[in-house]
Amino acid sequence: MERIQLLVNGGREEIEVPPEMPLLWALRDELNLTGTKYSCGTGQCGACTVLVDGDPVQSCISTAASVSGKSITTIEGLDSLGGHPVQQAWQEGNVPQCGYCQSGQIMAAAALLQKYPSPTDEHINQAMSQILCRCGTYQRIRQAIHRAAELGGA
Repeated sequence: MERIQLLVNGGREEIEVPPEMPLLWALRDELNLTGTKYSCGTGQCGACTVLVDGDPVQSCISTAASVSGKSITTIEGLDSLGGHPVQQAWQEGNVPQCGYCQSGQIMAAAALLQKYPSPTDEHINQAMSQILCRCGTYQRIRQAIHRAAELGGA
């Protein structure tokens, strides 16, 4: 066991966990931040994406120890009331079907808009290709990202 300090959603949290514990489990089980979803567990689908120092990271394959002291943003940290431009655009565009991958999609979109406030379709395709949507709502995802850019982006 190791004491690890995590900077999550603007707050400082200290947990005692095995250093190899995936960040996903530290967030969900230790900090009760359940918006980040478990899906494949191997870094292939992106449903568990969170932002670490502003970059999208798959939390199922990143250890809690590896992000100690870095700024972590989960879906709960964007805007707990759903007022972030990406969250608003997702709602307006009725993007999700099953919704399971949506927290990962939204986090990747927020990171994209930080980097490219007015992204092209190519930027969107490149950034979002790491997040698998089994329902195939990719057209709505792309439209929502363009809409989020109009609303003020990240």
